[in-house]
Amino acid sequence: MNTLIISLSAIVLIVLLIFLIMKFASFSENLKRVEAAFREDMRHLTSEIQTIGKENRGELSDSLKEFSAQITLNMKTFQESSDKSLSLLSELQREKLSQIENRQSEMIKNTEAKLEQIRVTVAEKLEKTLSDRLGQSFETVGKQLLEVQRGLGEMQTLAQDVGGLKRVLSNVKMRGGIGEVQLSMLLDQILAPEQYESNVRTKSTGKEFVEFAIKLPGKDEHNKFIWLPVDAKFPKEYYESLQNAYDSGDIALIDKEQKVLENAIKSMAKDISEKYIDPPYTTDFAIMFLPFEGIFAEVVRKASLLEEIQQKYKVLVTGPTTFAAILNSLHMGFRTLAIEKRSSEVWTILGAVKREFDIFGGLLNKAQKNIQGGLDDIDKLVGTRTKAIQRKLRGVESLDEETTKLIMEGSQSEKLLTESEEDEL
Repeated sequence: MNTLIISLSAIVLIVLLIFLIMKFASFSENLKRVEAAFREDMRHLTSEIQTIGKENRGELSDSLKEFSAQITLNMKTFQESSDKSLSLLSELQREKLSQIENRQSEMIKNTEAKLEQIRVTVAEKLEKTLSDRLGQSFETVGKQLLEVQRGLGEMQTLAQDVGGLKRVLSNVKMRGGIGEVQLSMLLDQILAPEQYESNVRTKSTGKEFVEFAIKLPGKDEHNKFIWLPVDAKFPKEYYESLQNAYDSGDIALIDKEQKVLENAIKSMAKDISEKYIDPPYTTDFAIMFLPFEGIFAEVVRKASLLEEIQQKYKVLVTGPTTFAAILNSLHMGFRTLAIEKRSSEVWTILGAVKREFDIFGGLLNKAQKNIQGGLDDIDKLVGTRTKAIQRKLRGVESLDEETTKLIMEGSQSEKLLTESEEDEL
């Protein structure tokens, strides 16, 4: 039984083995067929890939060509648009620059015309005013000289009482007082009180006081004024001795007394020079005032004496008439200086206007370099700078009224001065 089972088992195993062998052979054939089919599919796939690659490369090449053509067309269109825009912008710039140049030229012409008109007006008014005032002043001086001569004639009539006059003049203190009083009267009649002072110590290190000193304008702001010393001298004894010599007719005695008087005048001039002249606090010269025309005429007779005193001692000898003429000249100088100060203000304002136009030119140059950035500067130029220039020009126009007011005040004061002098004479 067991043998049968084993035999049956062996038979089954053999059948099964045969079946498996047959299956394996069939599987190998199937595998070969699958491999062959796979290889065929791979070949077809490779062929299709190559075909698709060729087609894609062709399409890509066409696309690139089309894209390149489109880019070229776009670049050409952009170039044409840019050229057109630049042309329009350039034309706009030329128009703007032309407008700016026209406006600048017009403003410059208008400003030059107005400045020329202002200059002519100021020059005419100053020339007319100075001419009128100088003419009136010379006329006033002439009238005053006539009045002084008339007064001298009256004084000569009054001087007949020689005895009484000698008693008065024999007193040295009284003699000095006469010269000082006469000097004070002339200063008070012609100059304003603030233009001179009495009993002034003119030397910075000295202790001497000059009788009168006239204030003259200084050269700078530190020295607002300097002193012009004026001292009265009256060499009465020497003059009387000379008159007695003239009466005697003795030429030798006359020459002697003339030299004595000259030495006395020189000594007085030296005294004035050493005591009162001290530049820069004073002028480099002083004035000696002789209260009577007779003594002054005697000194003037010797031109060499006057020249020596002026050059050596820096002293100017004057009599009543010449001193009055000097004071009138100083008075006119003060008046002319006031007018010149107002004229300097005109030139200061014109200088400010010129500075504004320099800024104006700088802004225009900047606008020409950059038209877009220059538009804001042009607005600023037309607005702020134009208003600044107008403000400066308004200052020039109002100056004429102030100058006229100053001149009218000077005319009124001179008229009152002339009337006062006539009343006193």
